[in-house]
Amino acid sequence: MYGPIVAIVGRPNVGKSQLFNRIIGVRHAIVEETPGVTRDRVYAHTEWNGKVFTLVDTGGIDSEPAGDSMEELTIIQTKMAISEADVVWFVVDTASGLMPHDHDVADILRKSGRKVIVVANKAEGPRHDHYMEFYALGLGPPHPVSAIHGIGIGDLLDKTVDLIADVPEKAEEEGIDDESIKLAVLGRPNVGKSSLVNSILGQERAIVTPIPGTTRDALDTPFVWNNKPFVIIDTAGIRRMAKIDSPVERYSVFRSLRAADRCNVAFIVLDASDMPVSQDARIAGYVEEAGRGMVLVANKCDLIEGGEQGRTRFEQRVRRDLSFIPYVPLVFVSALNNAGISSLMEVAEKVAENYKRRIDTSVLNEVLQEAQFRVTPPQDKGRQLKIYYGTQVSTGPPSFALFMNDPKLMTFSYRRYLENALRESFEFQGVPLRLLLRKRG
Repeated sequence: MYGPIVAIVGRPNVGKSQLFNRIIGVRHAIVEETPGVTRDRVYAHTEWNGKVFTLVDTGGIDSEPAGDSMEELTIIQTKMAISEADVVWFVVDTASGLMPHDHDVADILRKSGRKVIVVANKAEGPRHDHYMEFYALGLGPPHPVSAIHGIGIGDLLDKTVDLIADVPEKAEEEGIDDESIKLAVLGRPNVGKSSLVNSILGQERAIVTPIPGTTRDALDTPFVWNNKPFVIIDTAGIRRMAKIDSPVERYSVFRSLRAADRCNVAFIVLDASDMPVSQDARIAGYVEEAGRGMVLVANKCDLIEGGEQGRTRFEQRVRRDLSFIPYVPLVFVSALNNAGISSLMEVAEKVAENYKRRIDTSVLNEVLQEAQFRVTPPQDKGRQLKIYYGTQVSTGPPSFALFMNDPKLMTFSYRRYLENALRESFEFQGVPLRLLLRKRG
Protein backbone atom coordinates (compact mmCIF):
# COMPACT_ATOMS: atom_id res chain seq x y z
CA MET A 1 0.00 0.00 0.00
CA TYR A 2 1.01 3.63 -0.49
CA GLY A 3 -0.01 4.95 2.90
CA PRO A 4 -2.46 4.51 5.80
CA ILE A 5 -5.55 2.54 4.81
CA VAL A 6 -9.10 3.83 5.17
CA ALA A 7 -11.81 1.20 4.56
CA ILE A 8 -15.39 2.13 3.66
CA VAL A 9 -17.93 -0.36 5.07
CA GLY A 10 -21.65 -0.54 5.74
CA ARG A 11 -24.92 -2.12 4.65
CA PRO A 12 -25.63 -2.52 0.94
CA ASN A 13 -26.80 0.54 -0.97
CA VAL A 14 -25.99 3.20 1.63
CA GLY A 15 -23.76 5.11 -0.80
CA LYS A 16 -20.31 3.68 -0.10
CA SER A 17 -19.21 3.72 -3.74
CA GLN A 18 -20.60 7.21 -4.28
CA LEU A 19 -18.52 8.40 -1.32
CA PHE A 20 -15.47 6.55 -2.70
CA ASN A 21 -15.89 8.22 -6.10
CA ARG A 22 -16.44 11.63 -4.54
CA ILE A 23 -13.15 11.40 -2.63
CA ILE A 24 -10.92 10.19 -5.45
CA GLY A 25 -12.55 12.52 -7.96
CA VAL A 26 -13.22 9.98 -10.71
CA ARG A 27 -15.90 7.42 -11.47
CA HIS A 28 -13.75 4.55 -10.20
CA ALA A 29 -16.22 2.26 -8.43
CA ILE A 30 -19.39 1.14 -10.16
CA VAL A 31 -22.41 3.06 -8.87
CA GLU A 32 -25.80 1.56 -9.69
CA GLU A 33 -29.16 1.65 -7.94
CA THR A 34 -28.84 -2.05 -7.19
CA PRO A 35 -27.81 -3.34 -3.75
CA GLY A 36 -24.58 -5.32 -3.74
CA VAL A 37 -23.08 -4.01 -6.98
CA THR A 38 -19.60 -3.69 -5.41
CA ARG A 39 -18.43 -7.17 -4.49
CA ASP A 40 -14.63 -7.08 -4.23
CA ARG A 41 -12.39 -4.63 -2.50
CA VAL A 42 -11.46 -1.63 -4.67
CA TYR A 43 -8.31 0.34 -3.84
CA ALA A 44 -7.42 3.92 -4.77
CA HIS A 45 -4.75 6.30 -3.50
CA THR A 46 -5.65 9.85 -2.56
CA GLU A 47 -4.32 12.84 -0.58
CA TRP A 48 -5.71 15.45 1.78
CA ASN A 49 -3.76 18.31 3.35
CA GLY A 50 -0.47 16.68 2.35
CA LYS A 51 -1.34 13.27 3.84
CA VAL A 52 -1.44 10.38 1.37
CA PHE A 53 -3.64 7.41 2.17
CA THR A 54 -5.28 4.43 0.49
CA LEU A 55 -9.07 4.33 0.27
CA VAL A 56 -10.76 0.92 0.08
CA ASP A 57 -14.32 0.47 -1.16
CA THR A 58 -16.03 -2.77 -0.10
CA GLY A 59 -19.17 -4.76 -0.74
CA GLY A 60 -22.11 -4.24 1.58
CA ILE A 61 -22.37 -6.29 4.78
CA ASP A 62 -25.72 -8.03 4.98
CA SER A 63 -26.16 -9.86 8.27
CA GLU A 64 -28.69 -12.20 6.64
CA PRO A 65 -27.02 -13.56 3.47
CA ALA A 66 -29.74 -16.24 3.23
CA GLY A 67 -27.22 -18.93 2.42
CA ASP A 68 -25.99 -17.12 -0.68
CA SER A 69 -22.34 -18.10 -1.00
CA MET A 70 -21.69 -14.91 -2.98
CA GLU A 71 -22.93 -12.77 -0.08
CA GLU A 72 -20.92 -14.80 2.42
CA LEU A 73 -17.74 -14.27 0.36
CA THR A 74 -18.46 -10.55 0.20
CA ILE A 75 -18.65 -10.41 4.00
CA ILE A 76 -15.32 -12.23 4.25
CA GLN A 77 -13.75 -9.75 1.82
CA THR A 78 -15.09 -6.80 3.81
CA LYS A 79 -13.78 -8.21 7.09
CA MET A 80 -10.37 -8.62 5.44
CA ALA A 81 -10.48 -4.94 4.41
CA ILE A 82 -11.33 -3.99 8.01
CA SER A 83 -8.40 -6.02 9.33
CA GLU A 84 -6.03 -4.16 6.94
CA ALA A 85 -7.41 -0.70 7.75
CA ASP A 86 -6.03 1.99 10.03
CA VAL A 87 -9.38 3.83 10.00
CA VAL A 88 -12.84 2.60 9.03
CA TRP A 89 -15.61 4.78 7.63
CA PHE A 90 -18.86 3.17 8.74
CA VAL A 91 -21.39 4.53 6.25
CA VAL A 92 -25.04 4.69 7.33
CA ASP A 93 -28.11 6.02 5.52
CA THR A 94 -29.95 8.99 7.03
CA ALA A 95 -32.76 8.54 4.47
CA SER A 96 -33.70 5.09 5.79
CA GLY A 97 -32.63 5.84 9.37
CA LEU A 98 -31.05 3.52 11.93
CA MET A 99 -31.60 -0.12 10.91
CA PRO A 100 -31.03 -3.38 12.83
CA HIS A 101 -28.28 -4.34 10.36
CA ASP A 102 -26.41 -1.17 11.31
CA HIS A 103 -26.08 -2.52 14.86
CA ASP A 104 -24.74 -5.80 13.43
CA VAL A 105 -22.06 -3.97 11.47
CA ALA A 106 -21.23 -1.88 14.54
CA ASP A 107 -20.66 -5.09 16.52
CA ILE A 108 -18.17 -6.29 13.88
CA LEU A 109 -16.32 -2.98 14.03
CA ARG A 110 -16.15 -2.93 17.83
CA LYS A 111 -14.59 -6.39 17.82
CA SER A 112 -12.03 -5.30 15.22
CA GLY A 113 -10.51 -2.67 17.50
CA ARG A 114 -10.08 -0.24 14.59
CA LYS A 115 -10.60 3.52 14.71
CA VAL A 116 -14.11 4.17 13.35
CA ILE A 117 -15.84 7.24 11.96
CA VAL A 118 -19.61 6.93 11.55
CA VAL A 119 -20.44 8.62 8.23
CA ALA A 120 -24.11 9.59 8.00
CA ASN A 121 -24.60 9.75 4.25
CA LYS A 122 -27.49 11.30 2.28
CA ALA A 123 -27.76 14.09 4.89
CA GLU A 124 -28.93 16.74 2.46
CA GLY A 125 -32.01 18.94 2.54
CA PRO A 126 -34.60 18.25 5.25
CA ARG A 127 -32.76 15.08 6.34
CA HIS A 128 -29.72 17.02 7.51
CA ASP A 129 -30.61 16.78 11.20
CA HIS A 130 -31.70 13.13 11.15
CA TYR A 131 -28.18 11.81 11.70
CA MET A 132 -28.32 12.27 15.50
CA GLU A 133 -30.00 8.87 15.97
CA PHE A 134 -26.75 7.15 14.92
CA TYR A 135 -25.21 8.11 18.27
CA ALA A 136 -27.00 4.95 19.46
CA LEU A 137 -24.39 2.81 17.66
CA GLY A 138 -21.91 3.70 20.40
CA LEU A 139 -19.08 4.48 17.98
CA GLY A 140 -18.79 8.18 18.58
CA PRO A 141 -20.43 11.22 16.98
CA PRO A 142 -21.71 10.66 13.42
CA HIS A 143 -20.45 12.95 10.66
CA PRO A 144 -23.22 14.09 8.30
CA VAL A 145 -22.26 14.10 4.62
CA SER A 146 -23.88 13.96 1.21
CA ALA A 147 -21.64 12.00 -1.14
CA ILE A 148 -23.73 12.90 -4.16
CA HIS A 149 -23.66 16.65 -3.43
CA GLY A 150 -20.22 16.84 -1.76
CA ILE A 151 -21.58 18.18 1.54
CA GLY A 152 -19.43 17.62 4.64
CA ILE A 153 -16.62 15.85 2.77
CA GLY A 154 -13.93 18.30 3.86
CA ASP A 155 -14.78 17.88 7.56
CA LEU A 156 -14.75 14.09 7.16
CA LEU A 157 -11.31 14.18 5.55
CA ASP A 158 -9.99 16.56 8.23
CA LYS A 159 -11.10 14.13 10.95
CA THR A 160 -9.61 11.20 9.06
CA VAL A 161 -6.24 12.89 8.59
CA ASP A 162 -6.15 13.64 12.33
CA LEU A 163 -6.64 9.94 13.08
CA ILE A 164 -3.95 8.75 10.65
CA ALA A 165 -1.46 11.56 11.33
CA ASP A 166 0.88 9.22 13.22
CA VAL A 167 0.58 6.29 10.81
CA PRO A 168 3.80 6.02 8.73
CA GLU A 169 3.80 6.02 4.95
CA LYS A 170 3.95 2.43 3.72
CA ALA A 171 5.24 2.96 0.22
CA GLU A 172 8.83 3.19 1.41
CA GLU A 173 8.39 0.26 3.80
CA GLU A 174 7.17 -2.07 1.07
CA GLY A 175 9.38 -0.70 -1.70
CA ILE A 176 6.43 0.36 -3.86
CA ASP A 177 6.60 3.55 -5.90
CA ASP A 178 5.47 5.09 -9.16
CA GLU A 179 7.99 2.90 -10.98
CA SER A 180 5.95 -0.20 -10.17
CA ILE A 181 5.38 -2.64 -13.02
CA LYS A 182 1.64 -2.61 -13.66
CA LEU A 183 0.12 -5.95 -14.69
CA ALA A 184 -3.44 -6.10 -16.04
CA VAL A 185 -5.15 -9.51 -16.02
CA LEU A 186 -7.57 -9.66 -18.95
CA GLY A 187 -9.70 -12.34 -20.54
CA ARG A 188 -13.14 -13.78 -21.10
CA PRO A 189 -15.37 -14.59 -18.10
CA ASN A 190 -14.51 -17.68 -16.09
CA VAL A 191 -11.05 -18.37 -17.53
CA GLY A 192 -9.53 -18.07 -14.04
CA LYS A 193 -8.35 -14.46 -13.90
CA SER A 194 -9.13 -13.93 -10.21
CA SER A 195 -7.69 -17.34 -9.33
CA LEU A 196 -4.50 -16.33 -11.11
CA VAL A 197 -4.36 -13.05 -9.18
CA ASN A 198 -4.84 -14.87 -5.89
CA SER A 199 -2.17 -17.41 -6.80
CA ILE A 200 0.34 -14.64 -7.57
CA LEU A 201 -0.50 -12.71 -4.39
CA GLY A 202 -0.77 -15.76 -2.17
CA GLN A 203 -4.03 -14.63 -0.60
CA GLU A 204 -7.76 -14.55 -1.29
CA ARG A 205 -7.57 -11.07 -2.77
CA ALA A 206 -10.44 -11.42 -5.25
CA ILE A 207 -13.62 -13.43 -4.94
CA VAL A 208 -13.32 -16.75 -6.77
CA THR A 209 -16.33 -18.94 -7.56
CA PRO A 210 -17.29 -21.13 -10.52
CA ILE A 211 -19.90 -18.48 -11.39
CA PRO A 212 -18.86 -16.33 -14.39
CA GLY A 213 -18.82 -12.60 -13.78
CA THR A 214 -18.05 -12.53 -10.04
CA THR A 215 -15.46 -9.80 -10.60
CA ARG A 216 -17.04 -6.55 -11.74
CA ASP A 217 -14.57 -3.79 -10.92
CA ALA A 218 -10.95 -3.48 -12.03
CA LEU A 219 -9.06 -4.16 -8.80
CA ASP A 220 -5.54 -2.81 -8.16
CA THR A 221 -3.26 -4.51 -5.64
CA PRO A 222 0.40 -3.53 -5.03
CA PHE A 223 2.87 -6.31 -4.19
CA VAL A 224 6.59 -7.08 -4.36
CA TRP A 225 8.12 -9.96 -6.33
CA ASN A 226 11.83 -10.64 -6.68
CA ASN A 227 12.47 -7.39 -4.77
CA LYS A 228 10.66 -5.39 -7.45
CA PRO A 229 7.41 -3.43 -6.99
CA PHE A 230 4.38 -4.51 -8.98
CA VAL A 231 0.70 -3.55 -9.16
CA ILE A 232 -1.64 -6.27 -10.39
CA ILE A 233 -5.02 -5.29 -11.82
CA ASP A 234 -7.76 -7.91 -11.73
CA THR A 235 -10.55 -7.16 -14.18
CA ALA A 236 -14.05 -8.25 -15.06
CA GLY A 237 -14.48 -10.82 -17.82
CA ILE A 238 -14.77 -9.25 -21.27
CA ARG A 239 -17.67 -10.60 -23.30
CA ARG A 240 -18.71 -9.43 -26.74
CA MET A 241 -20.68 -6.20 -26.44
CA ALA A 242 -23.53 -7.73 -28.44
CA LYS A 243 -24.06 -10.28 -25.66
CA ILE A 244 -24.13 -7.74 -22.82
CA ASP A 245 -27.59 -6.70 -21.65
CA SER A 246 -26.75 -5.28 -18.21
CA PRO A 247 -25.54 -1.68 -17.78
CA VAL A 248 -23.41 -2.82 -14.82
CA GLU A 249 -21.63 -5.45 -16.93
CA ARG A 250 -21.22 -3.01 -19.82
CA TYR A 251 -19.50 -0.55 -17.52
CA SER A 252 -17.40 -3.38 -16.03
CA VAL A 253 -16.16 -4.32 -19.49
CA PHE A 254 -15.34 -0.68 -20.18
CA ARG A 255 -13.34 -0.56 -16.94
CA SER A 256 -11.49 -3.75 -17.93
CA LEU A 257 -10.47 -2.27 -21.26
CA ARG A 258 -9.32 0.91 -19.53
CA ALA A 259 -7.12 -1.26 -17.30
CA ALA A 260 -5.26 -2.27 -20.46
CA ASP A 261 -4.63 1.41 -21.19
CA ARG A 262 -2.88 1.97 -17.85
CA CYS A 263 -0.74 -1.16 -17.55
CA ASN A 264 2.79 -1.96 -18.69
CA VAL A 265 2.13 -5.64 -19.30
CA ALA A 266 -1.19 -7.40 -19.90
CA PHE A 267 -1.78 -11.04 -19.04
CA ILE A 268 -4.21 -12.35 -21.68
CA VAL A 269 -5.67 -15.34 -19.84
CA LEU A 270 -6.79 -18.27 -22.00
CA ASP A 271 -8.63 -21.40 -20.92
CA ALA A 272 -6.19 -24.20 -21.73
CA SER A 273 -8.90 -26.83 -21.15
CA ASP A 274 -10.59 -25.57 -24.32
CA MET A 275 -9.39 -24.13 -27.61
CA PRO A 276 -9.14 -20.34 -28.14
CA VAL A 277 -12.19 -18.48 -29.42
CA SER A 278 -12.59 -15.31 -31.45
CA GLN A 279 -13.08 -13.20 -28.31
CA ASP A 280 -9.55 -14.08 -27.15
CA ALA A 281 -8.20 -12.59 -30.38
CA ARG A 282 -10.37 -9.47 -29.94
CA ILE A 283 -9.00 -8.87 -26.44
CA ALA A 284 -5.41 -9.38 -27.57
CA GLY A 285 -6.05 -7.08 -30.52
CA TYR A 286 -7.26 -4.32 -28.22
CA VAL A 287 -4.12 -4.62 -26.07
CA GLU A 288 -1.90 -4.60 -29.17
CA GLU A 289 -3.61 -1.44 -30.43
CA ALA A 290 -3.14 0.12 -26.99
CA GLY A 291 0.59 -0.52 -27.36
CA ARG A 292 1.05 -2.56 -24.20
CA GLY A 293 3.35 -5.47 -23.45
CA MET A 294 1.65 -8.86 -23.45
CA VAL A 295 1.95 -12.39 -22.13
CA LEU A 296 -0.47 -15.13 -23.18
CA VAL A 297 -1.34 -17.17 -20.10
CA ALA A 298 -2.74 -20.64 -20.74
CA ASN A 299 -4.50 -21.26 -17.42
CA LYS A 300 -5.96 -24.61 -16.28
CA CYS A 301 -3.09 -26.45 -17.96
CA ASP A 302 -3.70 -29.34 -15.53
CA LEU A 303 -6.95 -30.01 -17.42
CA ILE A 304 -5.32 -30.40 -20.85
CA GLU A 305 -5.90 -33.84 -22.27
CA GLY A 306 -3.05 -35.65 -24.00
CA GLY A 307 -0.09 -34.39 -21.96
CA GLU A 308 2.67 -32.71 -23.98
CA GLN A 309 0.91 -33.49 -27.26
CA GLY A 310 -2.18 -31.73 -25.94
CA ARG A 311 -0.07 -28.68 -25.01
CA THR A 312 1.50 -28.67 -28.47
CA ARG A 313 -1.90 -28.78 -30.15
CA PHE A 314 -3.14 -25.93 -27.96
CA GLU A 315 -0.08 -23.78 -28.70
CA GLN A 316 -0.37 -24.42 -32.44
CA ARG A 317 -3.99 -23.35 -32.34
CA VAL A 318 -3.12 -20.21 -30.36
CA ARG A 319 -0.39 -19.26 -32.83
CA ARG A 320 -2.78 -19.80 -35.72
CA ASP A 321 -5.71 -17.84 -34.26
CA LEU A 322 -3.52 -15.05 -32.84
CA SER A 323 -1.07 -14.91 -35.73
CA PHE A 324 -0.96 -11.10 -35.60
CA ILE A 325 1.08 -11.22 -32.35
CA PRO A 326 3.75 -13.89 -32.97
CA TYR A 327 6.14 -11.98 -30.71
CA VAL A 328 4.05 -12.61 -27.57
CA PRO A 329 5.25 -15.45 -25.28
CA LEU A 330 2.85 -18.20 -24.16
CA VAL A 331 3.15 -19.53 -20.61
CA PHE A 332 1.25 -22.55 -19.26
CA VAL A 333 0.04 -22.24 -15.66
CA SER A 334 -2.43 -23.75 -13.25
CA ALA A 335 -3.63 -21.07 -10.86
CA LEU A 336 -5.48 -23.71 -8.85
CA ASN A 337 -2.29 -25.69 -8.20
CA ASN A 338 0.12 -22.70 -8.22
CA ALA A 339 1.97 -24.33 -11.11
CA GLY A 340 4.02 -22.18 -13.47
CA ILE A 341 3.52 -18.95 -11.50
CA SER A 342 7.24 -18.28 -10.97
CA SER A 343 7.93 -18.79 -14.68
CA LEU A 344 5.06 -16.45 -15.53
CA MET A 345 6.41 -13.70 -13.29
CA GLU A 346 9.91 -14.09 -14.74
CA VAL A 347 8.51 -13.65 -18.24
CA ALA A 348 6.41 -10.66 -17.12
CA GLU A 349 9.48 -9.00 -15.61
CA LYS A 350 11.40 -9.53 -18.86
CA VAL A 351 8.57 -8.15 -21.00
CA ALA A 352 8.38 -5.09 -18.71
CA GLU A 353 12.10 -4.51 -19.29
CA ASN A 354 11.62 -4.81 -23.06
CA TYR A 355 8.71 -2.38 -22.86
CA LYS A 356 11.08 0.34 -21.64
CA ARG A 357 14.06 -0.68 -23.76
CA ARG A 358 15.96 2.13 -25.55
CA ILE A 359 18.29 1.55 -28.50
CA ASP A 360 21.29 3.72 -29.29
CA THR A 361 20.78 5.67 -32.52
CA SER A 362 24.05 4.53 -34.12
CA VAL A 363 23.31 0.88 -33.44
CA LEU A 364 19.74 1.28 -34.71
CA ASN A 365 20.97 2.73 -38.01
CA GLU A 366 23.45 -0.08 -38.49
CA VAL A 367 20.55 -2.53 -38.27
CA LEU A 368 18.43 -0.48 -40.69
CA GLN A 369 21.24 -0.25 -43.23
CA GLU A 370 21.93 -3.98 -43.00
CA ALA A 371 18.21 -4.72 -43.44
CA GLN A 372 18.06 -2.61 -46.63
CA PHE A 373 21.19 -4.33 -47.92
CA ARG A 374 19.66 -7.78 -47.39
CA VAL A 375 16.28 -6.94 -48.90
CA THR A 376 16.01 -4.08 -51.37
CA PRO A 377 13.32 -1.54 -50.42
CA PRO A 378 10.21 -1.51 -52.64
CA GLN A 379 9.74 0.78 -55.60
CA ASP A 380 6.76 2.17 -57.47
CA LYS A 381 6.73 3.74 -60.96
CA GLY A 382 10.48 3.93 -61.06
CA ARG A 383 10.85 5.54 -57.62
CA GLN A 384 12.51 3.45 -54.91
CA LEU A 385 12.03 3.81 -51.19
CA LYS A 386 15.13 5.18 -49.44
CA ILE A 387 15.40 5.12 -45.64
CA TYR A 388 18.04 7.65 -44.66
CA TYR A 389 18.14 7.14 -40.91
CA GLY A 390 16.07 6.28 -37.86
CA THR A 391 15.92 7.23 -34.21
CA GLN A 392 13.97 5.99 -31.21
CA VAL A 393 11.54 8.66 -30.09
CA SER A 394 9.95 6.99 -27.06
CA THR A 395 9.56 3.86 -24.97
CA GLY A 396 6.46 2.14 -23.64
CA PRO A 397 6.07 0.86 -26.33
CA PRO A 398 9.37 1.35 -28.17
CA SER A 399 8.67 3.75 -31.02
CA PHE A 400 11.01 4.57 -33.88
CA ALA A 401 10.87 7.46 -36.36
CA LEU A 402 12.18 6.46 -39.77
CA PHE A 403 13.11 9.31 -42.12
CA MET A 404 12.80 8.55 -45.85
CA ASN A 405 12.29 10.07 -49.23
CA ASP A 406 8.56 9.21 -49.50
CA PRO A 407 6.51 7.34 -46.85
CA LYS A 408 3.95 6.43 -49.53
CA LEU A 409 6.48 4.02 -51.03
CA MET A 410 6.50 1.92 -47.85
CA THR A 411 4.54 -1.32 -48.28
CA PHE A 412 2.94 -3.34 -45.49
CA SER A 413 5.23 -6.31 -46.12
CA TYR A 414 8.41 -4.24 -46.04
CA ARG A 415 7.28 -2.46 -42.92
CA ARG A 416 6.71 -5.85 -41.26
CA TYR A 417 10.14 -6.96 -42.52
CA LEU A 418 11.81 -3.98 -40.84
CA GLU A 419 9.97 -4.69 -37.60
CA ASN A 420 11.17 -8.28 -37.68
CA ALA A 421 14.72 -7.08 -38.35
CA LEU A 422 14.57 -4.97 -35.20
CA ARG A 423 13.24 -7.92 -33.23
CA GLU A 424 16.03 -10.16 -34.50
CA SER A 425 18.69 -7.64 -33.42
CA PHE A 426 17.21 -6.49 -30.12
CA GLU A 427 15.23 -8.04 -27.26
CA PHE A 428 11.61 -7.03 -27.81
CA GLN A 429 9.76 -10.21 -26.84
CA GLY A 430 6.18 -9.52 -25.80
CA VAL A 431 6.28 -5.87 -26.86
CA PRO A 432 4.62 -4.16 -29.86
CA LEU A 433 6.83 -1.85 -31.90
CA ARG A 434 5.75 1.41 -33.48
CA LEU A 435 7.38 2.53 -36.74
CA LEU A 436 6.62 6.18 -37.47
CA LEU A 437 7.25 7.09 -41.11
CA ARG A 438 8.62 10.59 -41.71
CA LYS A 439 9.53 12.38 -44.92
CA ARG A 440 12.95 14.01 -44.66
CA GLY A 441 12.83 17.68 -45.50
